[in-house]
Amino acid sequence: MDNVPATRKRPRGIYLLPNLFTTAALFAGFYAVLAATQGRFEAAALAIFAAQALDGIDGRVARITQTQSDFGAEYDSLSDMVAFGVAPALVAYHWALGGLGKVGWLAAFVFTAAAALRLARFNTQVRIADKRYFQGLASPAAAAIIASGVWIGADTGIAGADVAWIAAFLTAGAGLLMVSNFRYFSFKQLNFQGRVPFLLAVAVMLGFAVVFINPPLMLFLMATTYAVSGPVWTLMRLRKSRARHRRERR
Repeated sequence: MDNVPATRKRPRGIYLLPNLFTTAALFAGFYAVLAATQGRFEAAALAIFAAQALDGIDGRVARITQTQSDFGAEYDSLSDMVAFGVAPALVAYHWALGGLGKVGWLAAFVFTAAAALRLARFNTQVRIADKRYFQGLASPAAAAIIASGVWIGADTGIAGADVAWIAAFLTAGAGLLMVSNFRYFSFKQLNFQGRVPFLLAVAVMLGFAVVFINPPLMLFLMATTYAVSGPVWTLMRLRKSRARHRRERR
């Protein structure tokens, strides 16, 4: 009996620091829904962008402090579903889609369901996928399209009912891009700790200045440009691949 190895106890508890940021992102998504139900659409849009910032911080904090865990990964996915799946769809619905009847709630549901499918696919492929690219538009980027569009309307006084069909197209379109097979650059290979040329620092400074000229418009343009980059880049790769195959057959 003395030679029987003792069973290893599973560690109890969770890491507090990264999960605090995840909880804050979850709260931001929840607050966006509350603000939209009260007609405060600018606050709702800003809450979604706050959730994006917090979502980007929690993973980096976990890696820096060596506090990654399966619990944290699952909790982060559930938080993302609320902040970037449910919240943008409901904000868009309260702002513009509600007046379209069944078409409006269908567009909102397409976005929500696509976000869930996107997150499920990402979680099942996280260990085998090429980390340089995303398969399908990432849910935070899709949420940014909705949030910045609503922010533009709230900032310029455009009533959601006047652009309801455009909002429905953007909401459903962003959802379909999430579950597409288009490849998007993930930017995960960027090294933020190494040295960079001085001109790059100047370019970043100018980028911030341009965004602050008109934050909602510039963020909308950036989000939509990134959304379009996936189909464009994928089609360009297909054309190059077909041209190479034709040359090889000759």
